[in-house]
Amino acid sequence: MSEIIVKQLSEKEIQDKGIRSWSTWSCDKSEFIWEYSEQESCYIVEGQVDVTDESGETVSIGAGDFVVFPQGLKCTWNVHQGIFKHFSFG
Repeated sequence: MSEIIVKQLSEKEIQDKGIRSWSTWSCDKSEFIWEYSEQESCYIVEGQVDVTDESGETVSIGAGDFVVFPQGLKCTWNVHQGIFKHFSFG
């Protein structure tokens, strides 16, 4: 299975991708299980979360990170600080 990709984008890349026009999602401090039925790209505006996949590997993501979650990923989200993100599927 593909890995979670985390990278930093320049302001130009954010604008070129149209990220600020993507849908938004937020959640408060919590822990939950999630499965990605399709690939999701997202840009974390605020917050901090640890995402742990089925193999036990944990990826920490936070404000300013651009993240790609692969289709089929089953994971646990442990939200330490409320998350606000822009996201797009496909």
